[in-house]
Amino acid sequence: MGRKDREAQRDAEFTEYLAVRQPTLLRTAYLLTGDRHQAEDVLQTSLAKLYLAWDKVHDRGAVDAYVRRIMVNENNSLWRRAWKKREYATDEVPEGAPHHDAYDDGTNDQLWQVVQTLPPKARSVVVLRYYEQMSEAEVADALGISVGTVKSQCSRALSALRERVPAELHPRYGEESTS
Repeated sequence: MGRKDREAQRDAEFTEYLAVRQPTLLRTAYLLTGDRHQAEDVLQTSLAKLYLAWDKVHDRGAVDAYVRRIMVNENNSLWRRAWKKREYATDEVPEGAPHHDAYDDGTNDQLWQVVQTLPPKARSVVVLRYYEQMSEAEVADALGISVGTVKSQCSRALSALRERVPAELHPRYGEESTS
């Protein structure tokens, strides 16, 4: 197989992966960032990095985990970048129609508003563990931390959420007091 054939095959595999997984990855990026435009930026950068490393990812079953790890790292480093402060809004919107999932990604939920108040690393753990329904081991692998750290960050994040959640969202809201 020639170089051009390998490149064509790589491009076809990557394009197929994008067609199937991009909407779900955009949802994950949005849940990590809390902002549609920032999510698109994080996903675009992550997919560019994935494309460059596509031939190095031998386990095609691990591609989602690999790209989620890239997205988490991109999101965590975004606030550190000085160039972000030099970005300016514009009245001109680039061409192209964004993809809108029919799935409720939690943005219409009052609870999501509370989740967005968590610091980025805690939000990453909560998003991957509960929104993406990953196991503690998978979250640890995606974030490059230990399972124990996932457990402790999850515990602290849930505790913070319990303190911040509005009374009407509490499971026992409306029950009469028995004391």
